[in-house]
Amino acid sequence: MVALGAWRVGAIYQPLFTAFGPAAIASRVTSVGGSHAKLIVTDEANHPKLNGLEDCPPVLLVGGEFSAALAAQSPASAPVMLRGDDPFVILFTSGTTGSPKAVRWPLRILLNIGIYMRDAIGVRTEDHYWNVADPGWAYGMAFAAVGPLQLGHATTFFEGSFTVESALRVIASQRITSLAAAPTVYRLMMAAGDAAMVPIAGQLRVASSAGEPLNPEVVRWAERVLRAPLHDHSGQTEILMAVNNHHGLRHSMKPGAAGQPMPGFSLAVLDDDLRPAPPDTPGVLAVHRPTSPLFAFDGYWAAETPSFRGDWYLTGDTVQQDTDGHIFFVGRNDDIITSAGYRIGPFDVESSIIEHPSVAEVAVVGKPDPERTEIVKAFVVLRRGFDPSDSLKAELQQLVRTRLALHAHPREIEFISELPRTPSGKVQRFLPRRQ
Repeated sequence: MVALGAWRVGAIYQPLFTAFGPAAIASRVTSVGGSHAKLIVTDEANHPKLNGLEDCPPVLLVGGEFSAALAAQSPASAPVMLRGDDPFVILFTSGTTGSPKAVRWPLRILLNIGIYMRDAIGVRTEDHYWNVADPGWAYGMAFAAVGPLQLGHATTFFEGSFTVESALRVIASQRITSLAAAPTVYRLMMAAGDAAMVPIAGQLRVASSAGEPLNPEVVRWAERVLRAPLHDHSGQTEILMAVNNHHGLRHSMKPGAAGQPMPGFSLAVLDDDLRPAPPDTPGVLAVHRPTSPLFAFDGYWAAETPSFRGDWYLTGDTVQQDTDGHIFFVGRNDDIITSAGYRIGPFDVESSIIEHPSVAEVAVVGKPDPERTEIVKAFVVLRRGFDPSDSLKAELQQLVRTRLALHAHPREIEFISELPRTPSGKVQRFLPRRQ
C-alpha cells in the first residue's frame, strides 16, 4: 500500500529489510550517505530500531497512526505523471564485495522487468507464482512486487522466517506452479533430503534461480526430485536481469551456464584493454549501452561513480562465453583467485565440491601465499549426519582434482557451521578472505 501510494503521488519508494539493525537503517535513510528519506513507515516491532537515530525522518506506525493519516486524506488522488528517466525506487546493493551502494531505478526499467517476467520466468496466466525473495532486495522488489503487478498477475507473499518446512507448506497450500528463489533456497531444500520433497514433487511447472550462480548439481536434483526444470538467471541491482536460461524462449542450454543474453542487451566479454576476449577466455561482462535498449542504469544516488568506460558499462562479473553464445560465470572480479599463474574461478571449485554427498554448502576464496600468490581455500558446511575429518578433506580435494583440474584443488579446507551471508542470503566471500 505504501509503495503504490508513493508511486501514485510521484514519490520515490525505498524498501528496507526488516532484519536491518539501527546502523544499517541509518546508512540507508539519513542524509549521511543515505537517501535523505522524507518519511518512514514501519510497525511496532521495528520502531525501536529508530530510537536515537540521528537526522531521523518523520515516522508513521502501521495501525492506528497510519490509518488515521490515511483517513484524513481526500479519496480523490490523480496520479502524478512522470518521465521514463524519473526514479521511482531506490535500492541498496547487498554488499557481497564491500559497502552497499544506493541504486536509483528510473521508470524505464519497467521494460526490463516486464520482459524478464514474460521471457525468462515465463509466467503464464494460469500459474500460481511465488518469488521467495524479500521485497527489501532487488530481485524481490522487481519480480515479487513490481513485475507481477505490471503484468496484472497475482503474486504470493509469505511473512515469516524462511525454513524448508514453511516453504513446502506455502508451495503445497497455495498450489504454486512457478517458483523463483535464490540458489540458497534450493540448496537447503536439497539438503533436507529427497523424502521431504515428496509432497510437492511434480507440482511445479517451472523453477527459477537468481542472486548467485546455480550449481549444476542443484539443477539435476530439481529435475530428478522436484520433477521440474530449474533455470539459472543472472543480473545485478544496477541493471536487473541480463543473462538467462529462459523458460519462455527456445534456445539451447548447457550445464553450468548462466544462460544467454536477454533480448534487449548487447553484451560482450572484454579483456583489461576493453577488447573482446577470445571464446572460452575469462573477461569482464560488459554492456554496450548505445545498443542495449533494456539498459536503464544511469548512476548511483550518492557520490559513487558508476563503472562506465566510454560506451561500456562494466558489471564487475568475470565470465567467459563459448562459441555458441552461452555465458559461464567465473566469479566477481574481487573473488577471482590467482594461484601460481592460474586464474581460478571460485564457482567452478564450489560446483565440484558440492557434488559430494556430505556437503550442504561451500564458499571458496583465495588465501594469500608467499609462493603461489594465493592458494585455494574452501569453507565447507556439512550435511546433518556427517562429521569433519582429514579423510573427508582428502576426498573433497581429490574430487576437485578429478572433476576440474589439479591446480584448482583447495589446498586448505575448513569445516564451519554456516557461511557468512548478506541479509538477502548471498555469500559474503570477502569476510572469510579477510580472515
